[in-house]
Amino acid sequence: MTYKRDYYEVLSVGRNADDSEVKAAYRRLALQYHPDRNPGDKEAEEKFKEAAEAYEVLRDPNKRNIYNQFGHQGLEGSGFSGFGGFEDIFASFGDIFEDFFGFGRSRQSGSRSRRGSDLRYDMTLSFMEAAFGTETEIDVTKADRCPACGGNGCAPDTHPETCSQCRGTGQLSRTQGFFTVRTTCHACHGSGQVIVDPCKQCDGAGQVAVRKKVSVKIPAGVDTGSRLRLTGEGEAGLYGGPGGDLYVFIHVEPHEFFERNNTDVICQIPITFVQAALGGKVNVPTLTGEKSVDFKKGIQPGDLVRLRGEGIPSLRHGNRGDQIIQWDIRTPSHLNKKQEELLREFTRLETRKLSTKIKNILKGENLEAI
Repeated sequence: MTYKRDYYEVLSVGRNADDSEVKAAYRRLALQYHPDRNPGDKEAEEKFKEAAEAYEVLRDPNKRNIYNQFGHQGLEGSGFSGFGGFEDIFASFGDIFEDFFGFGRSRQSGSRSRRGSDLRYDMTLSFMEAAFGTETEIDVTKADRCPACGGNGCAPDTHPETCSQCRGTGQLSRTQGFFTVRTTCHACHGSGQVIVDPCKQCDGAGQVAVRKKVSVKIPAGVDTGSRLRLTGEGEAGLYGGPGGDLYVFIHVEPHEFFERNNTDVICQIPITFVQAALGGKVNVPTLTGEKSVDFKKGIQPGDLVRLRGEGIPSLRHGNRGDQIIQWDIRTPSHLNKKQEELLREFTRLETRKLSTKIKNILKGENLEAI
């Protein structure tokens, strides 16, 4: 297993650092270790990638929250495992590098390939589907490679030509003090090539809109706010670039009987006050069927019973939480004559018992023996 340093340590910021502090810290490290300033320096390259990974997590509220709670393992469980290389970093932060230093994708100069855009899909699940997982298909409309031109944007039997403005580099350079400042070529928009005779089906875009069915496997234990990442299922890349990712955001419908608290489920079971006084047994619905539960004599409102392992599986380790039963003690509102007589007799006996206790208190006797 590869050891990863704490992201806050990497950027040398406190755990309460705000966005501006995080960005400033990353700017300093990116400037120091950028590959254009450290050609051939493997250690600088690793530090550059390490800082970029830390910044990617700490700048994103969702990733940062997962990391604060569960560390690196939690991020891997949510689908984030870092950057594969410089291409991923520049694809994500190219605009930031332009803002920071006036340079960015120098390693992509001369290449038309571009990573596809990420997509979002909001999925609503029933309580039970979220608890135990499911597999389903969703319809996604996205940009895909044009079948007529194969994605190159050119009409049949033609090819892109090298941009005359940037000579195929995709960037225009000028010297500014210590740095060589590079900006995206306005003629070819950074691709390094221009299309003279565009494809008629996609108008030279290299992509067309398609509707595609995507299979999604929902793991047991997801909850509202959970996010699944389907690598490569986003929009197609341009000119041979990798596809983007599809992010599925989960929304869980409430249940009419169960309430969720992390991996525990809570339910209320109604019983009569007579049952509460005498104790007994009752069949209780669980996530997997009914279960017979004993309850003791004299239970009170607010008393709880915990059924171990009858809750929801944990996303982290798979173990199920508990089911917590809250007793809902009901007072009868409609009594027949016989029931009233019995309750009046019960009240008479209870009143006599209470009267005896009061007399003993006045005499100073020990009530624990009563």
